[in-house]
Amino acid sequence: MDPAAIYRSESEALFRYLLRMTGDSDLAADLLQETFLLLVRKPPASSENLKGWLFRVATNQLRDHARRGKRRMALVAQGAGAEALADPPPWPDQALVGREECGAVRRALDRLSLRDRTILLMRQEGFRHRQIAETVGTTTGSVGTLIARALDRVRRELEGYHE
Repeated sequence: MDPAAIYRSESEALFRYLLRMTGDSDLAADLLQETFLLLVRKPPASSENLKGWLFRVATNQLRDHARRGKRRMALVAQGAGAEALADPPPWPDQALVGREECGAVRRALDRLSLRDRTILLMRQEGFRHRQIAETVGTTTGSVGTLIARALDRVRRELEGYHE
Protein backbone atom coordinates (compact mmCIF):
# COMPACT_ATOMS: atom_id res chain seq x y z
CA MET A 1 0.00 0.00 0.00
CA ASP A 2 1.54 3.25 -1.21
CA PRO A 3 0.06 6.21 0.74
CA ALA A 4 1.28 8.71 -1.88
CA ALA A 5 -0.49 6.84 -4.68
CA ILE A 6 -3.62 6.51 -2.56
CA TYR A 7 -3.49 10.24 -1.84
CA ARG A 8 -3.17 11.04 -5.56
CA SER A 9 -6.13 8.83 -6.46
CA GLU A 10 -8.53 9.56 -3.58
CA SER A 11 -7.74 12.98 -2.09
CA GLU A 12 -9.69 15.06 -4.59
CA ALA A 13 -13.00 13.23 -4.02
CA LEU A 14 -12.40 13.10 -0.28
CA PHE A 15 -11.62 16.82 -0.12
CA ARG A 16 -14.73 17.61 -2.16
CA TYR A 17 -16.82 15.51 0.24
CA LEU A 18 -15.31 17.22 3.29
CA LEU A 19 -15.76 20.66 1.74
CA ARG A 20 -19.42 19.91 1.10
CA MET A 21 -19.82 18.58 4.63
CA THR A 22 -18.20 21.58 6.29
CA GLY A 23 -18.47 24.48 3.83
CA ASP A 24 -15.01 25.51 5.03
CA SER A 25 -12.04 24.78 2.74
CA ASP A 26 -9.48 25.21 5.53
CA LEU A 27 -11.31 22.81 7.82
CA ALA A 28 -11.80 20.36 4.95
CA ALA A 29 -8.05 20.47 4.23
CA ASP A 30 -7.25 19.88 7.92
CA LEU A 31 -9.62 16.91 8.10
CA LEU A 32 -8.18 15.52 4.87
CA GLN A 33 -4.68 15.79 6.33
CA GLU A 34 -5.74 14.05 9.54
CA THR A 35 -7.40 11.27 7.55
CA PHE A 36 -4.27 10.54 5.52
CA LEU A 37 -2.13 10.82 8.62
CA LEU A 38 -4.21 8.01 10.14
CA LEU A 39 -3.77 6.02 6.93
CA VAL A 40 0.00 6.19 7.42
CA ARG A 41 -0.04 5.64 11.19
CA LYS A 42 -2.83 3.05 11.45
CA PRO A 43 -3.57 1.62 8.02
CA PRO A 44 -6.62 -0.60 7.59
CA ALA A 45 -6.12 -4.34 7.90
CA SER A 46 -7.34 -4.82 4.34
CA SER A 47 -7.20 -2.59 1.29
CA GLU A 48 -10.37 -4.19 -0.09
CA ASN A 49 -12.60 -1.12 0.47
CA LEU A 50 -9.93 1.52 0.97
CA LYS A 51 -12.04 4.38 -0.38
CA GLY A 52 -14.84 3.49 2.02
CA TRP A 53 -12.34 3.28 4.88
CA LEU A 54 -11.00 6.75 4.03
CA PHE A 55 -14.48 8.26 3.92
CA ARG A 56 -15.42 6.56 7.20
CA VAL A 57 -12.25 7.91 8.87
CA ALA A 58 -12.89 11.38 7.42
CA THR A 59 -16.48 11.29 8.68
CA ASN A 60 -15.24 10.26 12.12
CA GLN A 61 -12.68 13.10 12.04
CA LEU A 62 -15.51 15.50 11.26
CA ARG A 63 -17.64 14.05 14.04
CA ASP A 64 -14.74 14.45 16.49
CA HIS A 65 -14.22 18.04 15.37
CA ALA A 66 -17.91 18.81 15.93
CA ARG A 67 -17.72 17.34 19.41
CA ARG A 68 -14.75 19.52 20.31
CA GLY A 69 -16.69 22.71 19.76
CA LYS A 70 -19.33 24.57 17.80
CA ARG A 71 -17.30 27.72 17.13
CA ARG A 72 -16.09 26.75 13.66
CA MET A 73 -19.53 25.45 12.68
CA ALA A 74 -20.99 28.89 13.45
CA LEU A 75 -18.54 30.45 10.98
CA VAL A 76 -19.45 27.85 8.38
CA ALA A 77 -23.13 28.71 8.78
CA GLN A 78 -22.27 32.28 7.81
CA GLY A 79 -20.95 30.95 4.48
CA ALA A 80 -17.20 31.37 4.96
CA GLY A 81 -15.07 29.63 2.35
CA ALA A 82 -17.85 27.81 0.48
CA GLU A 83 -16.63 28.54 -3.04
CA ALA A 84 -14.48 26.08 -4.98
CA LEU A 85 -10.92 27.26 -5.57
CA ALA A 86 -10.57 26.21 -9.23
CA ASP A 87 -13.75 27.77 -10.61
CA PRO A 88 -13.37 30.79 -12.90
CA PRO A 89 -14.72 34.00 -11.44
CA PRO A 90 -18.41 34.44 -12.32
CA TRP A 91 -20.04 37.63 -13.53
CA PRO A 92 -21.17 39.79 -10.60
CA ASP A 93 -24.87 39.01 -11.05
CA GLN A 94 -24.15 35.30 -11.40
CA ALA A 95 -21.93 35.43 -8.33
CA LEU A 96 -24.72 36.98 -6.28
CA VAL A 97 -27.28 34.39 -7.39
CA GLY A 98 -24.72 31.60 -6.94
CA ARG A 99 -23.85 32.73 -3.42
CA GLU A 100 -27.53 32.98 -2.52
CA GLU A 101 -28.26 29.50 -3.90
CA CYS A 102 -25.17 27.99 -2.27
CA GLY A 103 -26.11 29.66 0.97
CA ALA A 104 -29.64 28.26 0.81
CA VAL A 105 -28.35 24.75 0.10
CA ARG A 106 -25.66 25.10 2.78
CA ARG A 107 -28.30 26.16 5.35
CA ALA A 108 -30.56 23.28 4.31
CA LEU A 109 -27.68 20.80 4.67
CA ASP A 110 -26.65 22.32 8.01
CA ARG A 111 -30.14 21.66 9.35
CA LEU A 112 -29.74 17.94 8.63
CA SER A 113 -28.20 15.59 11.11
CA LEU A 114 -24.57 14.64 10.54
CA ARG A 115 -25.75 11.17 9.47
CA ASP A 116 -28.15 12.56 6.85
CA ARG A 117 -25.54 14.98 5.46
CA THR A 118 -23.03 12.14 5.30
CA ILE A 119 -25.48 9.90 3.46
CA LEU A 120 -26.40 12.54 0.88
CA LEU A 121 -22.86 13.70 0.22
CA MET A 122 -21.49 10.16 -0.02
CA ARG A 123 -24.29 9.38 -2.47
CA GLN A 124 -23.26 12.46 -4.46
CA GLU A 125 -19.70 11.08 -4.57
CA GLY A 126 -20.98 7.84 -6.07
CA PHE A 127 -20.72 5.49 -3.11
CA ARG A 128 -22.73 2.28 -3.12
CA HIS A 129 -25.39 1.71 -0.50
CA ARG A 130 -23.21 -0.91 1.20
CA GLN A 131 -20.35 1.57 1.61
CA ILE A 132 -22.68 4.27 2.92
CA ALA A 133 -24.22 1.80 5.37
CA GLU A 134 -20.78 0.83 6.71
CA THR A 135 -19.80 4.46 7.16
CA VAL A 136 -22.90 5.57 9.05
CA GLY A 137 -23.50 2.31 10.90
CA THR A 138 -26.80 1.13 9.43
CA THR A 139 -28.05 -1.66 7.21
CA THR A 140 -27.67 -1.63 3.45
CA GLY A 141 -31.42 -2.07 3.04
CA SER A 142 -32.21 1.10 4.97
CA VAL A 143 -29.86 3.39 3.02
CA GLY A 144 -32.35 4.01 0.18
CA THR A 145 -35.04 5.02 2.65
CA LEU A 146 -32.61 7.24 4.57
CA ILE A 147 -31.56 8.94 1.32
CA ALA A 148 -35.17 9.58 0.34
CA ARG A 149 -36.03 11.01 3.75
CA ALA A 150 -32.94 13.25 3.78
CA LEU A 151 -33.77 14.52 0.29
CA ASP A 152 -37.32 15.26 1.43
CA ARG A 153 -35.95 17.26 4.36
CA VAL A 154 -33.69 19.27 2.06
CA ARG A 155 -36.56 19.81 -0.38
CA ARG A 156 -38.81 21.10 2.43
CA GLU A 157 -36.04 23.42 3.64
CA LEU A 158 -35.64 24.85 0.12
CA GLU A 159 -39.36 25.19 -0.70
CA GLY A 160 -39.57 28.85 0.26
CA TYR A 161 -36.29 29.80 -1.41
CA HIS A 162 -37.63 30.56 -4.95
CA GLU A 163 -41.03 31.90 -3.89
